[in-house]
Amino acid sequence: MIPITVVDVRDAESLVVEVLRSGAIAQGPMVKRFEETFAGVAGAKHAVAVNNGTTALVASLQALDLQPGDEVITSPFTFVATLNAILEAGATAKFVDIRRDDFAIDPDAVAAAITPRTKVLMPVHLYGQTADMGKLVPLAAEHNLAIVEDSAQAVGAAFDGKRAGSFGTGCFSLYATKNVTTAEGGVITTDDDDLADRLRVLRNQGMRARYQYEMAGHNYRMTDLHAAVGIPQLEKLDELTAARQRNAKRLSEGLAGTLGLDLPQVLPGRDHVWHQYTVLVGPHAFLSRDELAAALTEKGIGNGIYYPKIVFDYDCYSGHPLVPGANVADFPVAAAAASQALSLPVHQHLTEEQVDTVINTVREVLGT
Repeated sequence: MIPITVVDVRDAESLVVEVLRSGAIAQGPMVKRFEETFAGVAGAKHAVAVNNGTTALVASLQALDLQPGDEVITSPFTFVATLNAILEAGATAKFVDIRRDDFAIDPDAVAAAITPRTKVLMPVHLYGQTADMGKLVPLAAEHNLAIVEDSAQAVGAAFDGKRAGSFGTGCFSLYATKNVTTAEGGVITTDDDDLADRLRVLRNQGMRARYQYEMAGHNYRMTDLHAAVGIPQLEKLDELTAARQRNAKRLSEGLAGTLGLDLPQVLPGRDHVWHQYTVLVGPHAFLSRDELAAALTEKGIGNGIYYPKIVFDYDCYSGHPLVPGANVADFPVAAAAASQALSLPVHQHLTEEQVDTVINTVREVLGT
């Protein structure tokens, strides 16, 4: 089997042992070192480490003091954490359709959806490429909206040279399958000194110093053990990203012209970090998306469907008061992507022979 992802964190062994031998394994100096390194990677003044990517989204929204009825505009084509974070913060989720070329929210649809209740714009940088921040940032400024970037899959990605997570408040996931992992973990990035300070207090049960409570807080802390796992990856992120970019280039060259297969694009001005290499299996393909996925699995090619449904199209969200009027039919581009998207292996551990095997197998099963 050629897996869709490989987790290899052996480079972190010496740092992990250092933490274990120190006897202090909770949040401490290793987390601080991780934060400083991550801030440099994201091009932000501050990085606040937390215990997972969902927490990063929740805390960023909580720090904005949203009130009942306040709206957060976001994508319907995303992992469920995006929606769950909005609901946990007590805000109303408002969806707009995506563009097919970058799988991210359509700025024109955003402009049409803004109301006096809209307070936050939450673009999702999907699969390793940013949303169209060149249009979204001015739009947010015009309407005095906070930008909270769901950058879970986009560490190191950039728009016109500016890194994901530096356009507003950036929220990153460090889950096991991400380009940088701490097993579980998350990071919030910001240039706002006051917001960074508020987030650090919020993650520590609302304490600035021991038993000095300033707000109703939470335990959102990252441990030094988790930070130690991530630091070596951050230090060689450019190398890891370059390997993914090489693999993506070879996949695109090898799969070019495959009937019924729309290949992912790197749009002008954007640096794609290829968290996933996601094709769209259209109606003219020899097999449906699900049939192709099954055939590849049978032949030992790992693959993934991210995501099989629009995010709110589950019974648990039906009739939810904070997801009002959500109708799949209103989001035709996102609905099509949910039925056609299939991700192929692109990770940095692939050999050239494995990339060739992926290409040849896809073309074989599609009769090309």
